[in-house]
Amino acid sequence: MPTLTLKQFTLGIGVLVVSGCATYGTISNTAHIKPDVASTYSIENIASKHSVDEISLVLAFSGGGTRAAALAYGALEELRDTTIMVNGQPRRMLDEVDVISSVSGGSFTSAYYGLNGDDTFKDFERVFLRTDVDSHLIRGLFSPARWFSSSGRTEMAVQYYDEKVFRGATFSDLQNRNGPLILLNASDLGHGVRFSFVQEYFSLLCSDISTFSIARAVTASSSVPILFNPIVLENHKNCEMTDQKLLELAEKNAADSPQMTQVIQGLESYFDKEQRRYIHLVDGGITDNLGLRAIYEVIEVSGGANAFLKRINRKPASRIAVISINASTGADPNLDLSAKQPTLEDTVKAVTRVQLQRYNTATLELMQQSIKRWAGELSTRNNPIKSYFITASFKGVQDPEKRLFFNRIPTRFTLTDEQVDELITAGHELLRNNTEYQRLIADMGEAVPTGIE
Repeated sequence: MPTLTLKQFTLGIGVLVVSGCATYGTISNTAHIKPDVASTYSIENIASKHSVDEISLVLAFSGGGTRAAALAYGALEELRDTTIMVNGQPRRMLDEVDVISSVSGGSFTSAYYGLNGDDTFKDFERVFLRTDVDSHLIRGLFSPARWFSSSGRTEMAVQYYDEKVFRGATFSDLQNRNGPLILLNASDLGHGVRFSFVQEYFSLLCSDISTFSIARAVTASSSVPILFNPIVLENHKNCEMTDQKLLELAEKNAADSPQMTQVIQGLESYFDKEQRRYIHLVDGGITDNLGLRAIYEVIEVSGGANAFLKRINRKPASRIAVISINASTGADPNLDLSAKQPTLEDTVKAVTRVQLQRYNTATLELMQQSIKRWAGELSTRNNPIKSYFITASFKGVQDPEKRLFFNRIPTRFTLTDEQVDELITAGHELLRNNTEYQRLIADMGEAVPTGIE
């Protein structure tokens, strides 16, 4: 989840004052009387197409601007360069990825890889990681022509990402790639629940995701409140609400879980077409800065691991692995070295960091427990399921000076070449040196390094 510098915050407030209340979100999600999860970009459709191998592998990319995007990119390269044995044949670990769930900065990497596959390693650095995105956005953000525009500041970001990064791609294009399921996650500002850009969520809005812009979805996932307007979706009427009974059953099953009850009630709120006519989506890091809760909620709303696999018509793999690539930073060591009062910018950063760290800790604990429970639910006497929860974060950097270097990299969309280089290398090393990742490789079979291209 990106944070604001004091200058950006102040300028953003200035633009808000000038622009007043005359800005409206651009609506681009089309109505559909009978949204079809079986043929569009849906969890059910994409996940069911993956063959059942020895492993179900899920990646989660955190928020954190280009810092998060570069760290996730380095992790993808490491997965590409790791060879394991699957069904007796050598396979790249990257080819075993079934799902990538992401928020904010991590969504640029996941969406780009979903659209471009291995071509990502040819041009993603040039197209995004090493491009001065901030200058393009800030220059457009504070252009006088934007101050009085009825379409809002966010449309400028959508247009830039659409032209320069995602090249006009839609979810239909993402579906045609036949790659892993990409879960791009945003936050519903009105009800405080996570919103994933898949057909199942669009069906709640009586809408079809096929023609929806990837750039618009990624913008929603990374749209910093105040500085940028929310991405707005229309909650269309008069369609077949096929998921209503599923959610009602899920709420009944989740009666003992206040957390899941809140999630389900948030999803059910989309059925109220009068009170929830428009849905305002902002940075996904607000509701889950790690991208992990999307995975948890999808499985739990379905009724658990067995019910989820039955829903997507898949048999359990013998191994379940979730890899969390976490670009969150630690505490500022300079804050406690002086009695001087912290600046407003330092205070905002510290408060944001504390909230993220506490919520991230709860999320990591929840996922670790849930993965073990899911493996237990799926296990049989003849087919015990092994589980692996792999967390790669800057806490794993052993050198204190290097760890401090990473913690001081700002949450921006423009970094120096040195910072990008170090982050990509860290993505490799944090994953490669992780003991749980090493256990997974050992269990899968002898790894044969292919070398970094």
